[in-house]
Amino acid sequence: MNTASKDTSRRQAVKMAFAFVAPYKRQIVYSLAALLFTAAITLSIGQGIRLLIDQGFATQSKDLLGQYVLVFLCLVCALAIGTFTRYYWVTWLGERVVADIRCKVFNHLVHLHPGFFENNRGLEIQSRLTADMTLLQSVIGSSISFALRNLIMMVGGIIWLFITNAKLTAIVMVCVPLVVAPILIFGRRVRGLSRKSQDKVAVVGAYVGEILGQIKTVQAYNHQPIDQHKFYDYVEKAFIVAKQRTIQRALLVTMVIVLVLGAVGVMLWIGGIDVIEGRISGGELAAFVFYSVIVGSAVASISEVIGELQRAAGAAERTMELLHARNEITSPQTAQLLPKVSGNIEIDRIFFAYTSRLNKPAIDKLSLRICAGETLALVGPSGAGKSTLFDLLLRFFDCQAGCIRLEGVDIRKLDLFDLRRCYALVSQNPALFYGTILENLQYGNPDAVQDRIETAAKAAYAHEFIMELPQGYQTRIGDLGHGLSGGQKQRLAIARAILADAPILLLDEATSALDAQSEFWVQQALNRLMINRTTLVIAHRLSTVQSADRIAVLNHGRLEALGTHTELMATSQLYAQLATLQFQTVMQGTRE
Repeated sequence: MNTASKDTSRRQAVKMAFAFVAPYKRQIVYSLAALLFTAAITLSIGQGIRLLIDQGFATQSKDLLGQYVLVFLCLVCALAIGTFTRYYWVTWLGERVVADIRCKVFNHLVHLHPGFFENNRGLEIQSRLTADMTLLQSVIGSSISFALRNLIMMVGGIIWLFITNAKLTAIVMVCVPLVVAPILIFGRRVRGLSRKSQDKVAVVGAYVGEILGQIKTVQAYNHQPIDQHKFYDYVEKAFIVAKQRTIQRALLVTMVIVLVLGAVGVMLWIGGIDVIEGRISGGELAAFVFYSVIVGSAVASISEVIGELQRAAGAAERTMELLHARNEITSPQTAQLLPKVSGNIEIDRIFFAYTSRLNKPAIDKLSLRICAGETLALVGPSGAGKSTLFDLLLRFFDCQAGCIRLEGVDIRKLDLFDLRRCYALVSQNPALFYGTILENLQYGNPDAVQDRIETAAKAAYAHEFIMELPQGYQTRIGDLGHGLSGGQKQRLAIARAILADAPILLLDEATSALDAQSEFWVQQALNRLMINRTTLVIAHRLSTVQSADRIAVLNHGRLEALGTHTELMATSQLYAQLATLQFQTVMQGTRE
């Protein structure tokens, strides 16, 4: 990315951040008012010090000393109250804005087409929603307020410096250009390294999630030493970039401190001579020193905050990339109404190739008509395009040529929610989520009541094993259904599909990974589910294939043969070969 593109991206990221902050004008006013109040009180303390020294110590009057100490304590109390108010509203603003950004990003992500997640690691996206958002919250809820406060203190301090002693102020102001120069020079370097650092940290987070998510496979293959070494490499790469960023920030702060406090030292020497010679009072010098320290520390703090702002700019850019990710599968602006769906599907000469394999189509000029209430089995070798066809029916992807019609309507003219409401999907590895069994079943129908849920579970032969669990339907299951057997997971998925009550059923090898007993119960549940529904089933098992009304044999994305089991055994060499291999596997399993 060239410099112009980076600047444009940065401006867009800042614009995005302001767009999220803008709705909270009242809270911004509260924060700024408290910030200005605390800054004014802090600057007033300098005058309190001057009066305390010149009118209290110098006059040796206990009454005046007591009055000025009382004034000083009142200022301190006011500062404490103002600081509390500022901290509350600024922190509230940061938390609220980041919560809004998280929701906005998540709402965008859940509607993106699945192809986006094939090209972008889900765990890295997760890192952006967590680590990057935490950084943004810190900046919006703390660093920006801190920078504004120090900016006000710097400007106010400089004004009071001029009021107190113009000659000494000139000495301090000479160093301002010397301080600004390193901020500009090092700031650009820190910005680039901050973005690079965030990317490296995201990779670390993604790798941790991947390994821990597959921990059984890692341990089964004794892969821990290799993964430890790879993780160490990722961490070291992130550390090297972080070290480079830290060096640049440290150099920036060091130079600012040396220049600013060096000027203060020179000013003290000159001011001390003026006090000795009687040109200014001790109180004036003390106030001047106070304001000089205020200005110096404000400049140093601003230079340090700039590093945080640079990191936040990188996080904002990464967040903006997610928000601006283009969704290639969307509903049309004016969706066509879907007639009553009985399950008639027409696949008309469709062609589809994945972007990473354009020279090898997954579906190649495939035409197929499925009638309402029909059970169509899809068979073929691995890579024949069976699962891809399901993805196209659900519009997870769009075919590059041809079209798919549901009840005579091109599915690209339908609202996505209306289209997908017509399907119930039961996959080989059913997707179960962390939560209760009841919540997982309600995924198929959020409005379903307990009685209907139990009826669906009974139809799926799942009610009995659910009631044997410690809390029945309120039993919590782990991520991906950990704690349940394969057959139990499948029966829950079938119960969920029954609750969805969709007219078209998509079965993606729903029994291929089960033992004989589990397969029996799952098959009984499927038989109930398939009644009065159009069913497309990807299957390798003869029992499933033979009971289908028709069988479509796919090979390299093309329809090679179509007919019943008996017809295909006689006319399709590929089908006969697949059936023979399956028969031999079954016989071998029986002998074992």
